[in-house]
This record gives sequence, C-alpha cells and structure tokens, in this order.
Amino acid sequence: MRYFISLGYDGTNYHGWQAQKNAISIQTVLSDALCMMLKESISLTGCGRTDAGVHAREYFAHLDLERDLSLSQLNKLVFKLNSYLGKDIAVRRIFHVRNDAHARFSASLRTYKYYITLEKDPFLVNKSYYHYGPIDVDMMNRGAELIMKHSDFTSFSKVDSDTKTKICKISYARWERSDSLLVFTIAADRFLRNMVRAIVGTLLDLGTGKMSLRDLKLVIEAKNRSDAGDSVPAGGLFLERVVYPDDITGDR
Repeated sequence: MRYFISLGYDGTNYHGWQAQKNAISIQTVLSDALCMMLKESISLTGCGRTDAGVHAREYFAHLDLERDLSLSQLNKLVFKLNSYLGKDIAVRRIFHVRNDAHARFSASLRTYKYYITLEKDPFLVNKSYYHYGPIDVDMMNRGAELIMKHSDFTSFSKVDSDTKTKICKISYARWERSDSLLVFTIAADRFLRNMVRAIVGTLLDLGTGKMSLRDLKLVIEAKNRSDAGDSVPAGGLFLERVVYPDDITGDR
C-alpha cells in the first residue's frame, strides 16, 4: 500500500530534505521515526530536494507499507510522530494514494515564497533576508515578467546539477510589499536546484540598479550560471504549496 505523508518544517537546523552522510536531514529524521514506530524498513521519497536552511510550509513524501492501515491507525501514527519529533517538524496527515502516485513526479505545481525584510528584525532571523537600502519593486516585477517569458533556466541552476533538462514552465512570479516586508512568490511545474534563490538574487541586482532589463535578458539567454546574480541566503525561502491531480486518491 502506498501512502502520502503531509508535513511542514523549519529547515534552520537541517541540511535540507535529502539524506546525506555526516549531516542531519528531514528525510533521515522522519524515516528513522517511522521505522521505529511501524517496526519495518521505511523508504521515503520526497516531492523535491530543499537545500540546507530552506523551510517548507507544505511538503509531501510517499512511502510503501506491507499493511493496510485504517484511518484511525493513520491518525494515531500522526499523533505519535508529532509527539516524538522535534518542534521544528510537524506531520499533518498520512493518507492512502494510488499505488502509482509519486510524491515528486505526480506533482503538477509547486509554489515558493522568498521573504526580504527592509528593516532589521530579530523575529525574522533565519526566516528572511535583511536588505539595507532602496529597492525598485516595480523594476523587479518587470524583471519577473521577463523571466516568465522564458523556459530554459540554465543560468539559474546549480552548476553541478544532474538534472536532464533545465526547462521549467513558470506560471506566476511577482513581488509584493507590505510595510518593511518584501515577498516574492513564484510558481512552476518544476524547479531546478538553487533556482529560486538565484532568480531572487538576480532580481535584487535589477532592483538596486546593478543590472538593467536588457542585462537580465542577456543573462537568461547566455545559459551560464556565472552571468546571473548571487544566490540569496536559504533562510528566507519557503516551499509554500505543492499541487497534485484530484484523482491521486479518492479521499484527498
């Protein structure tokens, strides 16, 4: 039987989702907890790889179990997991899905948000990027519109990425400002490693006058990561939402 697990986490103290040698990850911590409680070997497959320090308000992973757990058993497992796991990981739900449902490949849309604070705020440490100085938000939105017209994002991908294609379909990209908080929302069918942080860093260069719209167009067309802006810190990035087809399960 295949199950989806829905969770959220503060990634500050973790080296991302993906299990790694000599580093603590969300996948490792959650897998170990499930193995202990279910008393069987567990293999978790996540909906994507978040980098060290990146957060997720909504994240999905799938696992296969030999047994068919009832709704009450699943609810009890959720309660036990939340009692055992640290305060920075919250399991929201575990539910049945079709056996061919895949946490990563079945997702049709992912949405990220990046938070920038324009005033020093001790309550947003590790949850935003503090930027001092004027920013032209309108110009950055013009840059976001330009980015949406393209599909090859090699210039914003981690150099050593092993993905077969750098093609992504961005359906939404926009900056919104509320007082001293600046939020960038971007949605696409898929994202490359480091892509959002690289886009934000490049748009910041645009908004601070270090780059023009023509420069941005040339950066995208160059398909060279070194031509784009620096990646902004991980702490301001949140995986906000992951969307799946309605028929992935009868009760979702």
